[in-house]
Amino acid sequence: MRTAIVNLGGLCTGDYLNPLIQADGILMEAGRITAIGTLTAAQTEACDVVIDAGGTIAAPGLIDSHVHITFGDYTPRQRTVGFLESYLHGGVTCAITASEVHVPGRPKDPAGVKALALAARACFLNYRPGGMRVHAGSIILEPGLTEADLKEIAAAGIWLAKAGFGAFETPYGYAPLMHAAREAGMVTTMHTGGSSIPGSSGIWAEHVLASNAHVSFHVNGGPVAMPDAGFPRLVNESDVAMQICTAGNLRTALLTARLLEEAKQPERLLIATDTPTGSGIMPLGMLYTISHLASLGGMAPEAAIAAATGNNARVYRLNSGILAPGRDADVILLDACAGGACDDALSALRNGDIPAVGAVVTDGVPRFVGRSRNTPGTTRSVRVARCVLPMSFDASAH
Repeated sequence: MRTAIVNLGGLCTGDYLNPLIQADGILMEAGRITAIGTLTAAQTEACDVVIDAGGTIAAPGLIDSHVHITFGDYTPRQRTVGFLESYLHGGVTCAITASEVHVPGRPKDPAGVKALALAARACFLNYRPGGMRVHAGSIILEPGLTEADLKEIAAAGIWLAKAGFGAFETPYGYAPLMHAAREAGMVTTMHTGGSSIPGSSGIWAEHVLASNAHVSFHVNGGPVAMPDAGFPRLVNESDVAMQICTAGNLRTALLTARLLEEAKQPERLLIATDTPTGSGIMPLGMLYTISHLASLGGMAPEAAIAAATGNNARVYRLNSGILAPGRDADVILLDACAGGACDDALSALRNGDIPAVGAVVTDGVPRFVGRSRNTPGTTRSVRVARCVLPMSFDASAH
C-alpha cells in the first residue's frame, strides 16, 4: 500500500537529538517511510490513501517497552480481551513483552521457560492485534538454565531475557545468566524496585549494576520504587537504560528524568506502562507519562515523545520509533483535545493534558482516521482526503 499524510502542522521525529521539525507531509510505501517534507502532486496522486492531517502534529507510533502479554489479545491478570487493540487507540503501535510471567501456571524449569518464550514469540510473529506490532518471547531467567540454553534459544530467535521472577536465593544470582544472555546477543532487562508478585524479591541498584542489564525495568517502581540513593548510582555508575512506567512512583519518575538530564544523557530515559498488572489496563498510559514529564518535569514535550519512541527503538534495536526515510511507517497524528484550554498537542502536553489521537498508521496502513475510541476528539479535522481502495478507516467512537 502507498499512503500519504499531508497538511501537517509539525513533526516530532522521535530522535532526541533533533526532536521537532517542520514538515508538511509523509510518504509511505510497502511498510516504510519513503519521504518527509512537502509532497508533490504526482506523489500524492499515486497513493492509494491520502490523509489530510488538518494541521495536526505527526509523531512516531509510541513504543510501550513494558507490556505483560500472554497469548493473544487477552490478559488473565485483568481478565480482559482486546487490551492491545485498545492501546493502539492510545497511540501505541508497538508493544514489547516484559516476559510472559502472567501465563497461568507458567513453567519454571529450564525446558519450560525456554518453551514458553519460543511459543510466545511464534504466536505473535504474524499476529497484529488492531495493527499493533508485538515483540513477544522473553526468557525468564531461572536456576538451572545454562549458557548453552541461552545460546540455543538465541539461535532460535529469542532476543529478550528477563531477570526478576526467578527462584534465586538473592538477586545477585541472576548476574552470571544476565552476562551470558548479553554475550548471546540478547537485550537483557531487570526488574527494579520492590517485590511485585509473591515469591519474588526486591531488586536494588547494586543488583542491576552487578548484572550489567541493558534496561532497568520500571526503575521508578513496579509499583514500589527502590531507595532514592540507588538512582544516582545507576545514572553515574552505568550506562543502563532507565525505564519509567506509568504504573509506578511519579516522584521517582521525575527524579530519574532530572538526573539523566543533569548528566546530559537523556537518551537513556525510556517510557513504558508496566501493564496490565494490579495497576490495571492503561490504554492512555504512555500519553499520561509523556504529559507528566512535560507539565511537572519541565521536559520539552517533543523530548518526552522521543523517550517514548526513538529512545526505546535504539535500546531495543527496532526500525520503528523515528520518523525518517527507511524507517517503519508507524505514525500517529496528535492534536489538542476539543474543548480544552490549548490549541495544539504540544501545548496540551505542557499543560498536563493528554493529546487527542486523530489517526494511527502502522506498517503504512491506516488503522483509524478521525477519532480514537479512547481520547476526546481532535480540535482540528483529520480525514481521509482520497482513497482508491474499497475500505473505510473510520473508528467507532464512544
